[in-house]
Amino acid sequence: MRDLHVFAIGLRTRFRGITVREGVLLRGEAGWGEWSPFLEYDDATARPWLAAAREAADVGWPTPLRDRVPVNVTVPATDPERAHAIVAAGGCRTAKVKVAERGQVLADDLARVEAVRDALGPDGLVRVDANGAWDVDEAVRAIAALARAAGGLEYVEQPVASVEDLAVVRRRVSVPIAADESIRRAEDPYRVRDLEAADIAVLKVQPLGGVRACLRIAEDIGLPVVVSSAIESSIGIAAGVALAAALPELHHASGLATVQMLTGDVVAQPLLPVDGMLVVARPDVDEAALAGVAAADDRVAHWRARLVSVGQDPRT
Repeated sequence: MRDLHVFAIGLRTRFRGITVREGVLLRGEAGWGEWSPFLEYDDATARPWLAAAREAADVGWPTPLRDRVPVNVTVPATDPERAHAIVAAGGCRTAKVKVAERGQVLADDLARVEAVRDALGPDGLVRVDANGAWDVDEAVRAIAALARAAGGLEYVEQPVASVEDLAVVRRRVSVPIAADESIRRAEDPYRVRDLEAADIAVLKVQPLGGVRACLRIAEDIGLPVVVSSAIESSIGIAAGVALAAALPELHHASGLATVQMLTGDVVAQPLLPVDGMLVVARPDVDEAALAGVAAADDRVAHWRARLVSVGQDPRT
């Protein structure tokens, strides 16, 4: 490891309760890797994220099977006007809409989804993500209402928290179910498969320990895969693109067009979609761009201490 930088990049719209995305860039023999676990994550949760960064920096990624990957635009739990504008500017034919936000009600979700459908037009695909916020009965009612508002849903991501409840919901609704937290936060990611709890597996490179770890899960879980981001800089997004590019089959758009949500980046040419696609590329950190998003000294100290806490010497 020859280089380490800490960044702090603003978000255009509050997402997951945060307005600034922080993380660490590590440079090794293979290039740059990103380590950006969310601030509330404990050491055990953050270690796979570091393994993904070290894979990118020290080893590199498998040979891609495609040179571009389709992506969705991500719509935070915002008002309908803002949601419409995000989709209209996103340049994608698929939209992922956050729903079930704390402090909001189903009517807010319905209005947002209707606005997204209007912006996409009748041929676009709408998917929604509840982050496990509903109970089973709430999920069944909400999914039916959202499907009507959207004129059809591609799928619903993580409507309930537990794998057992996910299996129940899947049997009570006609909309396909995708599992995210039930895979990346579970002691046994294959319980989703064993309980037939989902139709689609959502895989995120950092939380699952790297591109190769995700490819193993994809092979073993036996479900169609959607690759998604953790709201990273273009360095972190490149790892997700590498995974999507290396999958033997790619049936769904990836949730990797999230650099659009950031007010800055660490590269000169951010990984932004063109005609709903991201080019498979390995971007390099740009010194001027990095200087514009460099974290304050106290945040650098925080992240260096966090590296030590998870067992990584920042000097190596």
